[in-house]
Amino acid sequence: MKIVVTSGKRKTAIAKATLKPGIGRVRINKIPLEIYQPEMARLKIMEPLIIAKDLAKKVDIDVTVKGGGFMGQAEAARTAIARALLEFSGDEELKRAFLEYDRYLLVNDIRRKEPKKQGGRGARKRRQTSYR
Repeated sequence: MKIVVTSGKRKTAIAKATLKPGIGRVRINKIPLEIYQPEMARLKIMEPLIIAKDLAKKVDIDVTVKGGGFMGQAEAARTAIARALLEFSGDEELKRAFLEYDRYLLVNDIRRKEPKKQGGRGARKRRQTSYR
């Protein structure tokens, strides 16, 4: 039995996907994907499964996600799932389909929050100065 373990990252969220032959069950932190909330995050996670079509129905995927917000977790999970499906199948056509749809399905998004600077409330905002 072939078992594939992959990971995905987005901002501070880290996802670990375990893929094994099965009947098409997908669980995110032990919650079935069909009832995962919010719906926007669920649709984001389903993208690689929709592109993979029949392959997604032949495997069970368990994803563990930690850190970040719900959307960062969803994007980390979709990267981990896409990588697992690709490693399990070894299909060049599937890789091309993933890259054509969205490069971040296979590559971690390296963008991070810019650190806050002194003299303002955030990374770019500054306190106003008066010259009179």
